[in-house]
Order: sequence, then structure tokens, then C-alpha cells
Amino acid sequence: MAEADLNSANLGRGGLPLPIWLRWLVAVVTVVSLFLAMDAMRLFASRPLLEGLIQLENHYYYALLGLLLPLVYLLFPPAKGVKHYYFDIPLALAALGASVFLFINTETMLDYGWEFMPPTHAVWVSAVVWVLTLEAVRRCGGWTLFVLVLFFSVYPMVADHMPGPISGLQASPAQTAAYHVISIESILGLPFRAFATLVIGFVIFGIALQQTGGGRFFINLAFALLGRVRGGSAKVAIMSSGLMGSMSGSVITNVLSTGQMTIPAMKRSGFKPHDAGGIEACASTGGVLLPPIMGSTAFVMATFLNVPYTQVALAAAIPALLYFFGLFVQIDAYAARNNLSGAAEEELPSLRQTLLDGWFYVGAFVVLIVLLVYLQREAMAPFIATGVLLVLNQFSGKHRWNFEQLIDFLVASGRLLVELLAILAGVGLIVGALSMTGLSGTLVNDLLYLAGDAVWLLLLMGALTSFVLGIGMTVTAAYIFLAIVLAPALIQGGLNAMSVHLFILYWGMLSFITPPVALGAFAAASIAGASQIRTGFAAMSIGSVIYLIPFFFVLDPALVLDASPGEVVLALLQAATGVWLIAGAIQAYLPGVGVIGRGMAGFTGRLATAFGGVAIALPGLEAVGLALGDGPLLVIGLSLAGLGILLCLSARVAKVAHHDRKAS
Repeated sequence: MAEADLNSANLGRGGLPLPIWLRWLVAVVTVVSLFLAMDAMRLFASRPLLEGLIQLENHYYYALLGLLLPLVYLLFPPAKGVKHYYFDIPLALAALGASVFLFINTETMLDYGWEFMPPTHAVWVSAVVWVLTLEAVRRCGGWTLFVLVLFFSVYPMVADHMPGPISGLQASPAQTAAYHVISIESILGLPFRAFATLVIGFVIFGIALQQTGGGRFFINLAFALLGRVRGGSAKVAIMSSGLMGSMSGSVITNVLSTGQMTIPAMKRSGFKPHDAGGIEACASTGGVLLPPIMGSTAFVMATFLNVPYTQVALAAAIPALLYFFGLFVQIDAYAARNNLSGAAEEELPSLRQTLLDGWFYVGAFVVLIVLLVYLQREAMAPFIATGVLLVLNQFSGKHRWNFEQLIDFLVASGRLLVELLAILAGVGLIVGALSMTGLSGTLVNDLLYLAGDAVWLLLLMGALTSFVLGIGMTVTAAYIFLAIVLAPALIQGGLNAMSVHLFILYWGMLSFITPPVALGAFAAASIAGASQIRTGFAAMSIGSVIYLIPFFFVLDPALVLDASPGEVVLALLQAATGVWLIAGAIQAYLPGVGVIGRGMAGFTGRLATAFGGVAIALPGLEAVGLALGDGPLLVIGLSLAGLGILLCLSARVAKVAHHDRKAS
């Protein structure tokens, strides 16, 4: 959540400030939820302080559900324009009461297997929680996600009546309700457990970092480092939006916050409005793919893969850096081709002063990374780093909090936690339905049957499906669905598990910069004062390498660090060379070569250069059943790129000669 959202989080219905009673309620619930989470992570002692009360993991999960689910109905209105709470307070009380019942009966439910043989009163309570969760999804996730969750959650009751490929084991309404709420495969499934054990801490760290002024610090740091180079304002946007996006985990939020500063700066330095918006949209999209935080999806991924979150973050590092490298090459080429210089020295902040003013942000990040990577305390790391940041912040004259700002922070944190809980609990209903009916295994087998031995076909199906689902659903929801249905098929096809899950995540993100939807680009267009469609196509062009990078790393596990150091370095060099050639060909400018691509010969040269870059970056294609090894591909790529550059140079020489003849 970005700084702009920290203000809106304190707004209630009709754009008015939150009522005092609700503001205090959210703050208190946030404090209690954080205490529960930290105690469950054993942050205070070697054994939980609430061990007598929270004896089982399910106790903790139902406690979180009871604290946060009721707030959905108070913070998110049932429809636009509704200002009263007449229906929402009863819904909140019903959610609280049902959660208390589940909390009290947790041991009994486990001992007697209520998820399969529930007593009548447990069925009614489960039905209430089921319906309330669906309403929470509608309010927080929108109608598209609601309809999808509703369809899948009732699917077990009609599974035996469905056509062959999607038929499954049938369950009664009572069995379905109980399984959804009492088992650990549905509402309390993997998405919810990832939220309860990992996501909460990183959400709080991200909000604390931004509300203490971290957003402004990163932008100033980027300007101090890159503002004076050619195309500096756009490179600042890439660096600052990338760092901010990693914290917020939201493309739209990132665009609307950092874009307010970066887009006008790009326009002042000579970038066209639609290009400025496209650059910001690409940078904000890439931020969600950039370690160390990466938004909530990466934590769910770690839970799915049953690996430490640190392993996911490290695996995601090279693909993210390749994407940002491609953006930098394109921006540098754009600036060189259009003779755009950097900002004047007197317009830029001092690097020394910026670091002096914001040294504690760097300190908090160092603490986080040491705890994550060196000490392997991923559950505790964000809580400790947040504590360090807040303590150090009080020594800052500029950003020191007063009591009112502390409450603002708690309210903003609570609102985001409530929203995430609702969406992840709802997505859990999809997981539960697939588990209950056995449909997930059926769909995997059907996909393998359709694709035959053609893993490349499965990859193309996966890319298209991820993109389409990313349009109508949150990235996390789309990822979870595909991680259950599609990822096992790709893995059984012989591809690396980590690469497959990152492949799904990347293609789910592409809808933010790809028309006709391109929500990130459209948000940037509103700030830039540009056409939405033009901004969308500009984002698609500038971020074009992101369409190819997932294929590079899904076919070469070395790019997700699943290889020897030598193999990783070689794969990185090949991929970086390929990205450099592709980006230069798209922008018609290669550093060291200059402007390329004039006339038909130049266009043909650019095309050959781009295809050469793809061939250089791709590893051997044996994994997808094609008899083309790494060596032959590299030779083909170098030959194509060399031929393309020669064609471009010859076209440029011919144009200069033609110009000289005309002049003489």
C-alpha cells in the first residue's frame, strides 16, 4: 500500500473520514492481530505466551478470522453510495459469533472429524461463514472474483452432473459447507495459512516503510543517482517504482503514488505523455516481481512449493533483474535516439544529504535481509525489521510520528489485512472445491492428454490462461488457481517446479500492461494526460521483454539458480545479451552502434537482430521436445544478430550517401 492509499485508508463511506468508533475499533483489532501473529511466530519467547489459549494452529486461524472478517462489512460498503451501517453491523456480529463458535470447538472438530461428519449445528454455522466469506469476496475482490468463487464453491454439490472432463465426486450441501469451513483445505487452506504465517509481517513492514517517508526517500535516492544521465527521469521512474512496487505489491497503487512525481518529471525532460505513462506502468508492474518482498503472491508460492520464502526471492532475482535491465536498455536507447539529456545538477537532490536524511530506511532493509538470508528467520524478520524502523524513525526530525499518525498507520494496516484475508479466504474456497471433488487431478490429466508429449503446447496454454485470468482476477487469485490446475501438468512435463510457478506469476502480471485491459497503463495515462490505448501500447512496447523472459527461465533452471555457479553465470550472460539485442532492436538504437532500422533494409535488420537476441537467450529446446540444443541455438542467434546489425549499418551508410549526393 502506497502513501496515497494511507490517506484514503482513513476515509469511510461517501469520502468522509472514518467514524471515530470504527477508527478505534480497526486500530485495536490490528494491534491484537499483530500480537497474535507475533506470538504464534514465537517472537516474544521460545514458547507462545498464549499457549494456554491458542493450543492448535486452527485456534490461531479462527482467531484471525474472527478478528478481521467482521471488519470487512464495516470498512467496505455493500454498494457504491451506501453510507449507513444498518445491515453491516449484524453481518459483522454474525461473523464474530460464528468464529467464536469455531474457535471454542476446534479440538472437538478435529477429534470427531466434523469436516466429514458434522452435527447439525456445526453445518448451520459453517453455512453462515461460507455465505459471509462470499460476501466479503464480493466487497473486496469485485464481481469477477466473486462469480468465480461462487461457482467453484457450490461445484461439489453438482459435480456428478457435470460433463465428463469436469465431473467429480458429489457432496451434499451439508458436507460441502462443513468441508469449506472446518477442514484445512478450503477457507483455512494454503492461501490463508500463507497469510497467517508470512504475509502479515511483510504487509506491516511495507506500510511502515512508506508511511515513515520511504517512498520519498527512494525517489530522491533514484534522482540523486540517475537524474543527470540521459533519460534520467525515466530511469529514476524505473528504479523508484521498482523499489516501491516490491513493498506495496500492487501495480495500481504504485502507479498512482510514485507516478504522481515521476510522470510529470519525464514529460518535462522531453518524453511524450503516453511514453511517460507506459514507462511508469512497466516499472510498477516489474516492482511486484522484484525481491525482497514481491507482494503477497510470493509468500503463497513459497507455501505451495513447501520451500522457505528466501528461496523464492532468490530464484526470482535474476528474472526480475533481466526485466529491469531490458527497461533500462530501452529507455537509454529512447533517450539517445531523441537526444534527451538528464536534469541539471542544481535540480537534483544531494546524494549525501539524501542518505543522511534516510539512513534508517537502509538500516531497516539491512536488518530484514540479514534475518531473511543469513539467519533464516523469515517469519520473524519483517516484525523485527518493522520494530527497528519505527524506533529509528523517532530519531528523525522530519518523519517522527505523533500519536495521531500511529493510529493512521494502524488503520491503514488493518484495512489492508482485512482486504487480503477476504480475498485469500475466498480463493481458498476454490482450492477446497477442487480438493473435495478430485477435479484438480482430473484437470491436470486432461491437460496432459490434450497436449500429448508437446510441453511447448502446455507452456503456450499456460501463458494464455494466466494472461486471461490475470485480467479479471487479482494476481494472487489467478496464480493460486493455476498453481493447482496447470502447474502440476507442466512439472510432470519435465519442467522445473520453481520456474513453472514463476512463469505463471509473470504471465498473470502481463494484463496490467497489455491492451485492451492494461489497468496499470490506464492508471498512468490518467496522470500523464494521455490516451489510454496509446499508453497501453507504449507500455506493451517498452515492457516487451517481459513477454519473453518467462520462456527463458522456464526452459533454463539456471536462471532461477537451480544449477552450478558456472552454469548460472553463463545462462545470465546469454540472457542479458539476448535482452540487450531485443530491447535495442525494438527502440531502433544499439549502444555502440547507434541508430538502426531506417528503411526496409533497416527494418529487416532490426527484425533479424531481435530474433537473434531471442535465439541467444533461449537455452536448448530439448525440454519441450524439440531437437535443438543450446550450442546450435547460440550459433543461429549470433549469426542472425550479426546479419541484422550489418543490414542496419548498411542502410544507415546508404542513407548518409544519399543525403550527401542531394546536398552536393
